[in-house]
This record gives sequence, structure tokens and C-alpha cells, in this order.
Amino acid sequence: MDWALAIDRNRKSLLRIVVTLCTMIGFGGAGTVARVSRPVYRAVLSVLRPAEAAVRRLIVVAARGMVVAPQAPRPVWAGRVITSGTARGRVAFQLFDPRRNPAKAHGRYDAVAGGNPRIRVIDVGFDARIPLFRAIYQPAPEAVAPEEDQTVKAGALCRRLAAISFALADLSRQAKRYARWQARPLETRRPKRMLALRPGPPPGLRRGQAREVDEILSECHWLARHAAATDTS
Repeated sequence: MDWALAIDRNRKSLLRIVVTLCTMIGFGGAGTVARVSRPVYRAVLSVLRPAEAAVRRLIVVAARGMVVAPQAPRPVWAGRVITSGTARGRVAFQLFDPRRNPAKAHGRYDAVAGGNPRIRVIDVGFDARIPLFRAIYQPAPEAVAPEEDQTVKAGALCRRLAAISFALADLSRQAKRYARWQARPLETRRPKRMLALRPGPPPGLRRGQAREVDEILSECHWLARHAAATDTS
């Protein structure tokens, strides 16, 4: 198995997809984007989520067989910080899959905390005490619908696009980050997890759709599982 060739092929494809996403919202270079239209925001997120999952799996493959000593966290260097505009802040690619919500995974949702019980009085005959327990009905004034804004804030989206761009530009650095995290004892890991990738299908994958990003994610997921099974480090 030519791991380097597989990593480089998928990395280049993901880089092309990320450049397209940046172009869709007008993000690139030193400029930042304050707001984007809601349809564009959703379209970018629908591709960015599986792209991030694919990059995480490429990082796991790149870290195969890598042995490093645990290292104390270091301050981020200037190239990984956006210092201007609404998207300013630290840029760090998330190495770990988001955890599943067990309730949502099985179609169950927790009850809303603080809900008032629905207590009703059945009118059977007349009792002078009943009106004391009835709430006085006052019709609510008609609310004037505010003018709907079809744009959303794009600061967090820009930081995620910058983070995945930095990660793809230097996968070996991200692989060392992952290897250092894996070399720590479980008690000192942040986050305290056995694996960076969650079991089951990768997040963001849409089966049965002819999207390039889904094909890349499926291949990267297979590579990560195969690399973990054959890693002897």
C-alpha cells in the first residue's frame, strides 16, 4: 500500500474543494467576510463538514507509525491567527470527531427543562372556587413581524475554512499533533478519549449521492481504518 500516494491524492482533491468553498463566500487572502446569505452558508457547511472529517482521517493515516514524545502545549504562531475583521481569533483544526448525541441518534429528544405543568379544570356544574384557579385570559397584542434578514454571521465559518486550509497545507504538522496526543496517558489527554475518530460512519457523509466530497470521505475513512489495523507502532 502506497500510503504517501493515497494521502497526496486525497489532499489535493480536498484542497481544491476548500478553495471552491472560500470562493463561494468571498473569503481569501487577508480579507474576511462579515456575513453571507443563508443559502450559501448552508451549502458551504454541507460540504465543509465531510471535508473536515476526511482531513481528520488523512491525519490519522499520516501519523501511522509515527513515534513522538509527549510535549507541553505551545503558543500558536502568528500564521495561525486571524488578526483582523469579524473572523479574528485563533485558528486550530479540530482533530476529533464531534460526539454523537444518543438521544438524537435514536430520534428521542429530552424534555425542555422548566416547562409548566398543564393543569385544567373540568366544568362540572358551578363552583364559586373555580374562577380563583383560572388564569385571566388576556389576548396578546399582535406582534409585528420583524424584517427577516437573509444573512448570517460568517466569522466562525471563516475560521473553520482557514483551519482546514492550514491543516491541508501542512499535514505532517497535524500528524505530529495527533501523535503527541495519542502518546499521552489517557488521564492527561485533552479531550480524554481513547480514539479521535468516532465509531460508525464518519460525520457528514451522505450515502447514495454523487458528491465528490462524499467519495473522498469514504476513501479516507477506509484508509484510516486500514491504517489503524496495520499500525504496529
